[in-house]
Parts: sequence; C-alpha cells; structure tokens
Amino acid sequence: MQIDVYSPDSYTRGIPHEQFAWLREHAPVYWHAHPDGGGYWVLSKHADIVAVSRDFKTFSAQQGFVMVDDLPPDILEMAQNQLLGMDPPNHGPIRRAVISRFTSRRLAALEPRVREIARSVMARAPVGEEINFVDDLAGDLPTAVICSLLDIPESMWAQIRRWSDLQTSGSDPDLGGTPEEVTQASVEMGSYGYSLASERRDGDGEDLVSLLVNQEIDGHRVSEMEFASLFVQLAVAGNETTRGLISSGMHQLLNQPDLYRALEADAGKLPLAVEEMLRWTCPLHYFRRTATCDTEIRGQPIAAGERVVMLYSSGNFDEEVFTDPMRFDITRDPNPHLAFGHGIHLCLGANLARMEARIFFEEFFRAFNGIEPTGEPVYIRSNNIHGFKQMPVRLQR
Repeated sequence: MQIDVYSPDSYTRGIPHEQFAWLREHAPVYWHAHPDGGGYWVLSKHADIVAVSRDFKTFSAQQGFVMVDDLPPDILEMAQNQLLGMDPPNHGPIRRAVISRFTSRRLAALEPRVREIARSVMARAPVGEEINFVDDLAGDLPTAVICSLLDIPESMWAQIRRWSDLQTSGSDPDLGGTPEEVTQASVEMGSYGYSLASERRDGDGEDLVSLLVNQEIDGHRVSEMEFASLFVQLAVAGNETTRGLISSGMHQLLNQPDLYRALEADAGKLPLAVEEMLRWTCPLHYFRRTATCDTEIRGQPIAAGERVVMLYSSGNFDEEVFTDPMRFDITRDPNPHLAFGHGIHLCLGANLARMEARIFFEEFFRAFNGIEPTGEPVYIRSNNIHGFKQMPVRLQR
C-alpha cells in the first residue's frame, strides 16, 4: 500500500483509516519520508504511543517541539515556552500552576458561567435557514469560555479566534494564510499575551491571567515571556480542538439518528457519549517527540535526534485495545482513548473540554426541536487538526 500520512490532502475526507489500519498491522514503527529531505518514525499502535508519551527522558517534546516540521529558530524558541513543548524540570512548576486552576472544584464553580454562555449561543443561532454549524454554533462556545477565563474583552474574541485559526489551519487555503502571515499571527498573539501578563502583574484579579502571573509554585513565578507562550497554547487549544469535538460529535449523531434521540431523551448518557466522540473524532491527529539517545521501539533502532510521530487518531482505533473500533458506541466503557494525549503532557484543559461538550449538547437539546443536514461537511485540510471547516445544517425550534 502507498503510505502518505504527511500530506494534508490525505486528511480531506477524514481519518485515513485504510492507511492507518495497514500501518498497525504491517509496520507499526514506520519510516516516513519528509519533504525536507529527511524522514521520521510513525507510531500507529496505542501501546507504543502510550510508552513514548510516558518516557520523556528518551523522547523529548522540547527538542524540535511537537510538530513534524522543524520550526525556524526564533519560532522554536518561543514555542519551547509552551507547556506542550517543555520537558522536566522546566515543565513541572508551570504545569502545576496552571493545573491548579482546572481542578474539579474550580470547574464545578465555572459550570454556571459555561451554561450561561451556551444558552446565549443557542439563543443567537438562526432558525429555519442554512448555517455553518462549525462557525455559527460549535466555535462560539469554546472561544467565549477561554476568553472569559482569561478576562479578555469581548471586542477581542474574534481576533483571538482568527489568530488561532491561522496557526492551526495554515495548510488550508480557505482558513490559513501565507507562512509569513502564520508566523505573524503567532507573534501578535504572543505579544498580546505578554501585555496581559504585564498589565495584571501584582494585581488582585481573579481571572486566569492574574492568578497565573501572581502565584508562586515551587519558588517559581510565571514570567511575562513564559505566559505569552502559555497564552498561545491555552487560546489555540481552547478554541480549535473543542470546536472540532462538538461539530464532529454532532455529525456522528446526525449519521445515527437513534443515538441522537437517545441522548436527547436522556442527558445522563452524555458523559460516556462525549468520551466516544473524543475517541472517534480525535481533534489532533498527532504530536511529535525527538529521540534524545539511541533507543528502539518494537526492536526497530531509533537514532538520537530522529523524529518520532505519535498518531493518536490511529491509536484510537487500535483493534488490540478497542472492541469493534469502527463502531461508534456511546456506551463504550472503559474508553482509554488518546484524544488528550498521555503522560506528563496530557491536555491541561481535558476536563474543561469534556464539560463544555456535555453542556453544549444539554443546552442544544433543550433549545432546538431538531437539526437537519443540508449538505456534506468539509474537512480542514491539515495533517494535524482533525475537524470540519464547513458543516451546513438547518435548525428547528
């Protein structure tokens, strides 16, 4: 079989299941050519992805960052200040500072505000005319939630979303820009985060920015520069992946109306359903690590400095882990999916995303009597982001 899991065109019809299944069966550790003239190792099995995610000493997120393409030195330096691009010991204190704002108690306190935002999103949605579910419904909630957490003025929300889209969808001509525009978006977003940290340093605000820049963890205070990079990560992850989860999850329910009706009738089934949406949709196809020393995976030698790409959206369909993996099962339990990654870099906002998705569907079922697809959805052209850019529907109250 011809394997090309690098080209964004391989993902314009969703997860390339045929290629991934072949890799899992025949070449679970696969050397893939890269346009830069080199190559990288592709991991497609759940167990290998988990093992590499746990072994941060051998497989670094910081060396080369987490994208398969090597970054320019100036962008790499900024990216390495993001938590997802840090290795211990730098990683620990900052992660503990951030994770303290996402405890179960704090999320429970946040739920009324998330529900209020969700209801306002539903109230604004046009009824009886064709809309793009991705932009007009699924994207509004995560943008509003993350911006509210950071106390960003509503006048800036559209700009935050635009910066985010440019950085995650640069390979899609409908969404992204030139490489220079993508770089500029990252710089501008980081600069905005830096200014937020500077303004709120030594203040008494209760927003996430103030809490992060004014608390001390293990003798460490988050600097303005560290927060600038962290801000980019929080804003981008808080927008793109949750939007993909909600829109792709709804698409699956529309494909199986009996499941839609089951959740509409019993919201108590939503927590498990959201987990299956995460497994099925897997908002990120992959992240990269770089080998810090000579090692091996499944007997395959891996040289120091070589790139290793973990295909989360393949691991989520591993036949050795998931019974009948090509069946969308909203009662699947347990469900050890990799949609949030694994190990020390497990997504900080995992439980926030779960809560947002659950509340979105609860409020959607209350607000509308039905939803009708009016055309085929269109995927983002990306080898990293898995989600729709267009999903035409018509709502009924």
